Parts: sequence; C-alpha cells; structure tokens
Amino acid sequence: MAEATLVLEDGTVLSGEPFGAQTDAVFELVFNTSMTGYQEILTDPSYRGQGVLFTVSHIGNVGINPEDYESSFPQVSAVVVRSLSPVVSNWRAIGELAGWLAGHGVPGIAGVDTRYITRKLRDGGTLRAALSTQGTSIAHLLEMARAWPGLDGRDMVQEVTCAEPYRWMGDAADHWVAPLRARRARDPRHVVAYDFGTKRNILRHLAARGAQITVVPAHTSSDETLALKPDGVFLSNGPGDPAGLPYAVETVRALLHSGVPILGICLGHQLLGLALGGSTRRLKFGHHGANHPVQDLRTGRVLITSQNHNYCVEASSLDPAEVEVTHLRLNDGSLEGMRLRRETWGRGDGGTRRPGAVMSVQFHPEAAAGPHDAHGLFDEFFEMMR
Repeated sequence: MAEATLVLEDGTVLSGEPFGAQTDAVFELVFNTSMTGYQEILTDPSYRGQGVLFTVSHIGNVGINPEDYESSFPQVSAVVVRSLSPVVSNWRAIGELAGWLAGHGVPGIAGVDTRYITRKLRDGGTLRAALSTQGTSIAHLLEMARAWPGLDGRDMVQEVTCAEPYRWMGDAADHWVAPLRARRARDPRHVVAYDFGTKRNILRHLAARGAQITVVPAHTSSDETLALKPDGVFLSNGPGDPAGLPYAVETVRALLHSGVPILGICLGHQLLGLALGGSTRRLKFGHHGANHPVQDLRTGRVLITSQNHNYCVEASSLDPAEVEVTHLRLNDGSLEGMRLRRETWGRGDGGTRRPGAVMSVQFHPEAAAGPHDAHGLFDEFFEMMR
C-alpha cells in the first residue's frame, strides 16, 4: 500500500499511514480539540470543504454506530490523526472508522505529529492542504493546495442543504425524543428550520420540546416560510463564509420585519449579524472543540460549549442601541451570543418595523460539552414563541 502524504500550502510535508479511501483530497485544514464525539464531528455539515485534525491521541476506538450521525454520511474532506485504534470496543458499534470512511470516499492519514501541525495552525493560522493515499507526488500535492481557492466568499451551503421542504419526524435513532415530546405535547409549536447544513441533534432538541418541525432549503424565501404559518423560525449551522450567502442575508432581513420569533445557531447567528447591519471576519485558526468557556453576560454564568466555526460577527459593527451582546467567549473575547432590542430596533424608519423576539448564539447548545450547560437556550426559544 502507498504511503500517505500530507502537504500544506507553506511547503510542509508529512508522511504517514493511509486509511479510509484510496484517493486525493484538497481542503482547508483545521484542528479539533474534542476528546470524544468523532462521529458527530465527521458528519457535521459545517465541516464541508475542511479536513479535520484531531488533537486527541487516538481515534476510532468506539467505531461507528447509527445513533451518532449528525447527517447521513461524513462531510469532511479528510481526516488527520496521531493514532488510529486497531480495535473497536463499544456495544453500539456496527462498523469501524476506516472502513466507513473508505465507503464514502474520504481519505485519512495516521502516524503524523499532530501536535506539531496544531502548533503551526495555532501560530500561523489556517492553511490549505492536500492529502494523497495513492502515491501522488509531493510536487503535485503542493500545486493542488496552492491552487485551491479556499472557502472565503464561497457558497458551501448549496452542497449540504436539502432539495425540498420536508416534515422532520425523527428516525429510529431518536428514541429518546418520544417521551419528552409526549410530555410537552400540550403546547405544540410549529418551527420552520432553515437547513444551511443543520445537525440532527438540533432538530431532536426542538422535537423534544414538542415542536412540529418543517425543514426548508436554504434558498426558501421569507414569503414561502411565512406561508407555512410558523410560530418560530430557526436558522441552522452550516459550512463556509457567511459573506458568500447574500440571498440568505436578505431572507433573514425580511423575516426580521415579520414579527416571528427567530433563533440562530452558528452560521445562523452570523447571518443574523449581517442582516442587522453588522460585519463578519475570519478567525485566525477558528474555534473547533468541546471545551470552550462562554460567559452569559445576563447571569454571569460560564458555560462550557462545543464550537465549530472559522468566522465570527464583529461585536463593534453592531449598534448597541439595537442589539444586546448576551454571550462572550472567555478565551479571546469574541462575540458568542446576541439578542435584538425590540423596543429600539428600526426607530429611524418611521416605525414600520415590528420585529419578533430574536436571539442567536455562535456556539452549539445542542452538543453535550458541559454536558448540559447550554440546553436551556432551546427553552428560551420556546418561551419566546409563547
């Protein structure tokens, strides 16, 4: 079997053991500091166009199972690990990581110095990279990495959004939703969820609180959404640069005028920021992991959160008279949550704007980083709808 070769755009070359698919891939390389949950990470549509380097020392020991998918297949372009576990030991496992990746055309490399690469990305910023598990030359891989256009300004959402609207009913893996849904069915709410690359666990949390969920494609207009008579609108996570989605920003801006409550998560948060007149910027190496401390400024409480984003909303670009910052990331002070001041927003337009309650967070409250620190944000959304 050919040796695997990873080449970064700055000329760094690393050799290792191939696993997964026998192919070439070009991508943006990011590191994730999570200790567990690799299946959820690999199936998160927010990673479209990216290769994930895991900082944890070994990966693959719990295999693959049908309950931990965030989408139907791996969304990453490549996987980089220090050590691939040769043994699968978990009662839920139905397969092993390498074979699953191979079946979906995703290459991986093991046996490389992941600490060295992580420090390089941390100090110098995110890099484009190319990986071959089939013997492609170093020179050609370097050319691939440097010629790849990257993710800035690109619309990656069209690669992951659903093709048609559908009613989300859960599946066999969502057995834990049923008793919660039954308990809260006395106050059902209809939520229209924009699929910019939504994670299944977000839909599970909405369903567990009694919601009837209609999932719609990213290009759905505000008129089409409002015709569904939602009690609330959810703007999902997703991949890539929010600046590459002007059509989504215009839709969100129109929904702000409708009076319907809105919750945004991750990319949905960034789109809300742009719709509110703010700006976004690329982070040096992004926030990817399950151990990020975020402070809720309303209560002073610190949440341990899961995060996955390369861009953020500039807090200074928002009008503080109209937008309240609710959450900050303690590691770097970046904006992690906001809500609209309904009583002051849009006063300069003659009073024609009548927004509903609007809130958003940059982190992922559906994930179990804390493990349950941020789940209450879904309860806030339902209270907004009531």
